[in-house]
Amino acid sequence: MEQIGSYAVIVILTILSGIGDAQGFLHAARMWQSGKLIWVEMGLSALGFAIGIALYWLALRSMNTVGITSPEIQTVTWFAVTLISVALVSGSFLKWTLLDQAVAVIVLFGISWLIFRTNG
Repeated sequence: MEQIGSYAVIVILTILSGIGDAQGFLHAARMWQSGKLIWVEMGLSALGFAIGIALYWLALRSMNTVGITSPEIQTVTWFAVTLISVALVSGSFLKWTLLDQAVAVIVLFGISWLIFRTNG
């Protein structure tokens, strides 16, 4: 039961990290307008990335606790969550075709499969 709680913490921290990084990426995309730096967007981007990396580091601590020590698995997990967070936060995910949405879900299941089959 304790390990289930540890995995729940990992999932929550990774999702929150992905959302923070998604904010960083979305604001970074708006940082340059007409060749001029938009300082507010740059600041919001930096804040999103700062929150994202701090939560990622905490997620890594939890991953290590349960034996997920592979940097490949840790990174691909973060990448998938961040990519999907960007799509959800920007509103693009809802505009994707059903096939593309299904592929995104399958990718998440595939990453979960790798984590459990390789023991991270």
